[in-house]
Amino acid sequence: MIELPQLLAAVVIGSGATAVLDLWSLLLNKVFKVPSLNFCLVGRWFSLMRFGQFRHRKITNAAAQPAECALGWTMHYLTGMLFALPLVLFDAGLGAAQSAAIGAVAAVQPSFFLALALGISTVFFPFLLMQPALGMGVFAANTPKPWLARSKSIVSHAVFGCGLYLTAVGYQYALGMVLA
Repeated sequence: MIELPQLLAAVVIGSGATAVLDLWSLLLNKVFKVPSLNFCLVGRWFSLMRFGQFRHRKITNAAAQPAECALGWTMHYLTGMLFALPLVLFDAGLGAAQSAAIGAVAAVQPSFFLALALGISTVFFPFLLMQPALGMGVFAANTPKPWLARSKSIVSHAVFGCGLYLTAVGYQYALGMVLA
């Protein structure tokens, strides 16, 4: 069962890792002119689910929805938090004695390789669910440059994994400062 301290840790770490990913995307866009995912379209996808429409030939052809940008960005960050949960749960299992000792907060003993592996593994979510649902095909097969899209996705999810690690280290440091 997930406890409140673990949920709080996942919220903090997942939000931080997602922010690292967003900074990476901003850097790619501003320096190298690499466009990033339009989260308004993600919001459109989620918004249209209320009508039972889960798959689109091309999401850009679907009618714009009220508050789709806010919904898209919210879902982006909620997904990051959800993806951080396995890291927190795994670490909490390893550090159960430490977690019990501090009680109200979840201790996280971040492992770089675990965070990186988890981050990279999350690329299967867009490859197998989001991209097909948005009309881009499985593994971005229907995009103009599938291998470029795949490479960008893999690198971005690796950056998310690095963000998981960095944020978990920061979280653990802050936790130590508060409890000292």
